[in-house]
Amino acid sequence: MYVSARSDYAVRAMLAIAAGQGGEPIRAAALASEQEIPLSFLHDILLDLRRAGLLHSRRGLEGGYSLTRPAVEVTVGEVLRAVSGSLTTVRGQPAEATAYRGVASGLRDVWLAVHSAIEGVVDQVTLTDLLLPDQLG
Repeated sequence: MYVSARSDYAVRAMLAIAAGQGGEPIRAAALASEQEIPLSFLHDILLDLRRAGLLHSRRGLEGGYSLTRPAVEVTVGEVLRAVSGSLTTVRGQPAEATAYRGVASGLRDVWLAVHSAIEGVVDQVTLTDLLLPDQLG
């Protein structure tokens, strides 16, 4: 599994939003500054997270981003899929789309097992699991 900057930034942004969930939305500029993420890059990531139904956005003076569900219900896997698509790719395609013939025919099973192992981790870890107790808003 390759963790891109986009994926890393997305999880970090979601953690920062989850940690600050005292009822007030968090502004993109504050997230960018706090997490040292380029603001223009962060805007694209936040849009993907909003489209995936993981974030609410609110405009205006009191605007910003907040989670759509409690942090305990949001997994790292959901965040990764929202910004990157499939968790495991082979030559740019999802592992499920691979097909081999002849001596390499068993290779697909290996890629699927790798994919399953990754899912087994990222789909079990929630944002709350990653936050220290004193960081919860």
